Amino acid sequence: MNTNFLSVFCLLVCIAEAKNEYKLFNVLNYGARADDRTDNTMAFLKAWSDACRWRGKSTVLIPQGSYMLNEVIFSGPCNSWMNFQIEGRLKAPSDIYSFKTDSWISFRYVNNLYVGGGGTLDGQGAVAWAKNDCQKNRNCRVLPGTMTFQFITNGYIHHMRSINSKQNHFTLYGCKNMVLTKLKLIAPFNSPNTDGIKIALSMGITITSVSIGTGDDCIAMLYGTKGVRISDVFCGPGHGISIGSLGKNNGEEDVDDIVVKNCTFSGTNNGVRIKTWSSILQTTTHVSNIHYEDIVMDKVQNPIIIDQNYCPSLPCNAKGEVSSVQISNVSYKYIRGSGNADVAASLQCSPNKPCQNITMENINLWPSGRSRKLNNECLHVIGASYGTQIPHACI
Repeated sequence: MNTNFLSVFCLLVCIAEAKNEYKLFNVLNYGARADDRTDNTMAFLKAWSDACRWRGKSTVLIPQGSYMLNEVIFSGPCNSWMNFQIEGRLKAPSDIYSFKTDSWISFRYVNNLYVGGGGTLDGQGAVAWAKNDCQKNRNCRVLPGTMTFQFITNGYIHHMRSINSKQNHFTLYGCKNMVLTKLKLIAPFNSPNTDGIKIALSMGITITSVSIGTGDDCIAMLYGTKGVRISDVFCGPGHGISIGSLGKNNGEEDVDDIVVKNCTFSGTNNGVRIKTWSSILQTTTHVSNIHYEDIVMDKVQNPIIIDQNYCPSLPCNAKGEVSSVQISNVSYKYIRGSGNADVAASLQCSPNKPCQNITMENINLWPSGRSRKLNNECLHVIGASYGTQIPHACI
């Protein structure tokens, strides 16, 4: 074969492969309109479908502008990695009765997913919050969260702003190897159940450089959460960074290997919290290998708390109900700042399964008011304390 012909042929093949490697799918080319009125669901889905089928790397682009978007599911598997680039503002329907599920925007069954772009997710939750009566009504209508990731492997969620979610801002379920970074999640302090990030049945999750201010947990780690690294998180207002609640249902998987470091809590109800239900269930669920380090508390009501009598609504704590969740190997190290109530560390463990190997090292917590004094309270705790202990340790 002629050498020049072969060279040209190889060059053409390389160019063709390069063209197939990356492609941009702009939602405006699929009929989307940034007019704050048009329902853009079908346009977004068509762009996603074409991008998902593309055999090279692809980006679904939502340019600047304000886009109305109804409940939508972006599903895989896809042929290559997917980049969902939100540069504009997405607005959810304000009417909760337009939703059929508990999520506004869902991503499912995708390997190598990137979601970011500097845009804003507006859950328009103000009208919905008043209709949240789930603590009183067992048949309540569950409000939709803003963005849900289900069975995503290798995800990178970054540079986004989520405001006024109807319920959870971001939810992870059945995910592996996810990074969430450079996020700002905002809802009023009195907005019910607006957790910032909620995680269940997931492993290998990194959360870093995130600011969260909501009406519920800044981060909540539920059953089956393992291998989580949380760092450089600012939480406030909200209910702190929580493990649980656990032990309400049979068959809940363990929570294991959680590290929370270099975080700040400001004006929150709780700081670092583990909560389990009092129940007649004889669960085998374990919470173990939890490490908190280099934490700053600023006027936090309950800076350090283990609550194995958790019950947010009546009736509860009936005769004979105690938690069967085993908590063990939990360490608190270099935690400092101010408490806004009377108790710095409240470790209320189960008489059925006392907390095992709880350690506290170099804790310095003082009252935010001049005339008060902080104390520590421990019940059914086995462990030890080291270094500075202000107030005096109870283990």
